[in-house]
Amino acid sequence: MSSSLLAAVTAYIEKQGGGQGLFPTPIESFNIVRSFQAMMPMRALYRPSLCVVIQGAKEIDFGQERLDYGAMECLVVSVELPATGRIVEASPAAPYIGVTLDFDVATIRDVLEHLDEPPTPTARSGPCVFVGKADDALADCILRLMRMLATPKAIPILYPSVLREVCYWLLSGPHGGEICKLALPESNVERVVNAVSMLRVNFAQTLRIEQLADVARMSPSSFHQHFKALTSMTPLQFQKQLRLLEARRLMVSEAISVAEAAYKVGYESASQFSREYSRMFGVAPKQDVLNQQRLYGEYASRKVQTA
Repeated sequence: MSSSLLAAVTAYIEKQGGGQGLFPTPIESFNIVRSFQAMMPMRALYRPSLCVVIQGAKEIDFGQERLDYGAMECLVVSVELPATGRIVEASPAAPYIGVTLDFDVATIRDVLEHLDEPPTPTARSGPCVFVGKADDALADCILRLMRMLATPKAIPILYPSVLREVCYWLLSGPHGGEICKLALPESNVERVVNAVSMLRVNFAQTLRIEQLADVARMSPSSFHQHFKALTSMTPLQFQKQLRLLEARRLMVSEAISVAEAAYKVGYESASQFSREYSRMFGVAPKQDVLNQQRLYGEYASRKVQTA
């Protein structure tokens, strides 16, 4: 199954012109990444998604934890989370190849409601991120998505059923108790996710912990505890990372100045912004922008992403 999937993904990439980088597909929530070399760590906001490594290997750091995953293993992210990902195994002869599929909470919830024996939510309160095996059933779903790309008119009709099948295999697998927490109504996870959404939309504003706790329908102390358990950071740290990630995007893709980027994402002091940026990315903003532009140049005309 893995050889068939590798052949199908490689054929699609070559049909798009070959090379390396991010390869979008006609399925909006389904993307392909290929890289001919190991990559430096890249800080990014990971959406709730499934990332299947078909060839090569990656690692991800979130909070104090690191997860490694290689060929025919998958990373599952259940909550939006700033994290650092890195391709650690890739070469021109055996490039890193992976696919990502964004989750749809409504579909997960619908599948969960139809299970005769739904999984029991795990008692673990840590981050909703884990690595598992991409077994034959899951690999077959990805292979059918690849084949579907050749017939775009079929996508609106066939894609929802394959997505449901992906959700079924994940919910009925060994990590079903983690996946189901994403879809349970009125759960602590859902409440924190609502607050995360507010942070993501209003990251440039000053938000008090009481405001976020109200959105999550929790007391401030309970909200702070559950938020940190799920994201490995405090709401203030989470907001700061959202601001710095957006500032980096603005400086790299829109070529705005350091000071302008700082003010756009909510900083009143450009010097404070530079200090916190350097602390997060390990390099000053101007040098980081030059590094990113050089990296983008090495990836030819394609936009590089390592999610």
